[in-house]
Amino acid sequence: MTYMIANLYKKATRIIGVSLPRWGLLILAFLLTISLVRNIVRIVAANNKVEEARRKVEQLKIENENLRDEVSNVTSSEFAETTARDKLGLAREGETIVVLPDQDEIKKLAPRLETDDEYLPDSNWKKWLKLFL
Repeated sequence: MTYMIANLYKKATRIIGVSLPRWGLLILAFLLTISLVRNIVRIVAANNKVEEARRKVEQLKIENENLRDEVSNVTSSEFAETTARDKLGLAREGETIVVLPDQDEIKKLAPRLETDDEYLPDSNWKKWLKLFL
């Protein structure tokens, strides 16, 4: 019996001794793989943020150019003249200003046009109905 226990002990130590480094390497490889995948995910997310920031910078550059154009337009004398004409009702010497009433007033004063419905002939079923009634 002692021989059998000793033999089992030798087999167990041989199995454990051989497989323990294998399991250790396998666990280490698994942990390294998880770490690598996490780092790849972080890098991809960072690249997405960088691309989004680049797009936003490009949009802001375009908006900045538009605002510069608008500022140059607003500071011109033509803009000041059109603003004075449109908003303040001013005119140059010799010009006459004509002020029209609101749209609602114009619609009330304008003659009413007859619609096409009044000129369309009766449909066939109405003609038959008139014939029998």
